[in-house]
Amino acid sequence: MKLNSLKTIAALVATMGALAATPAFAGKTLDAIKARGQVICGVNTGLAGFSAADSSGKWTGLDVDVCRAVAAAVLSDAEKVKYVPLNAQQRFTALQSGEVDVLSRNTTFTLTRDGSLGLTQTAVTYYDGQGFMVPVKSKIKSAKQLKGQTVCVQSGTTTEKNLTDFSKAAGLNIKPVVFEKLEAAEGAYFSGRCVAYTTDASGLASTRNKVAKNPAEHLILPDLISKEPLGPLVRRGDDEWTTIVKWVIYGLLESEEYGVTAANVDELKTSSKDPVVGRLLGSTEDTGKLLGLDKEWLARAVKATGNYGEIFERNVGPKSALQLPRGLNNLWNKGGIQYAPPVR
Repeated sequence: MKLNSLKTIAALVATMGALAATPAFAGKTLDAIKARGQVICGVNTGLAGFSAADSSGKWTGLDVDVCRAVAAAVLSDAEKVKYVPLNAQQRFTALQSGEVDVLSRNTTFTLTRDGSLGLTQTAVTYYDGQGFMVPVKSKIKSAKQLKGQTVCVQSGTTTEKNLTDFSKAAGLNIKPVVFEKLEAAEGAYFSGRCVAYTTDASGLASTRNKVAKNPAEHLILPDLISKEPLGPLVRRGDDEWTTIVKWVIYGLLESEEYGVTAANVDELKTSSKDPVVGRLLGSTEDTGKLLGLDKEWLARAVKATGNYGEIFERNVGPKSALQLPRGLNNLWNKGGIQYAPPVR
């Protein structure tokens, strides 16, 4: 190999090394957030366990905690979030127009949404699947028994399309009864207008717990007819902001894997000898500079919301009102498929 070629390769290697060590630019979305002192987060109008406001206007839920973790990472305060409740028809327009910075609203990742809306999918926060709820008195035990029956469903969702596909593929001739608003679809089912109600299985559990007069009178069928990977979306065109939201979620997952919790995060910052924990908490390495943040970005997020497992258990897990099993949402090394790339 000629000397000039060796010099060229050496120069390229040096350049790549310099780029790898260069702090990230903040990006226009983060700049706007810092200027206003608030993350604007699009959430569901009311889905218990994911995003719902109580009588005093306090928002809670898994999707809400993602917004709080992001605010803690970028603004050092998990309470600096403005929540904008959006229905299924409003959600994408609100994000596209800049009304919200991030859409954290039990939204399924699909090719169409990723490829045609000018939006970017970040990381999956809940692996779900579409199911059905029926009155116990109907004696229906399987979705295949819904042949020719009416099923309440919300329009403008993957749920509506999945129902049509399932009915056609199984030859069931299901009759969808479609409503624009979630509350209208739920109300029609509970008033007896439809034999069944369909949405994501987590949403069915939420609706049964929140809306049913007697939850025990309603059965969520075991059948799942789709894959519904749910997670936040951001606008396309701001790679720095996309990276921040994505890595906050990954950081919460990796924190669970390495035993970093809201209760022990401060102690581990000074006592842990684990190099991974040191990177997570910024005590040995500064990963924040690669995101346009400071070194304690993730430590603040975990202290504010807990790690992913704590968020799950508090909002939707077996000890919560929804009592959902961890299932697919367990970590990869505990039988689930939640898997974060290394924070390094």
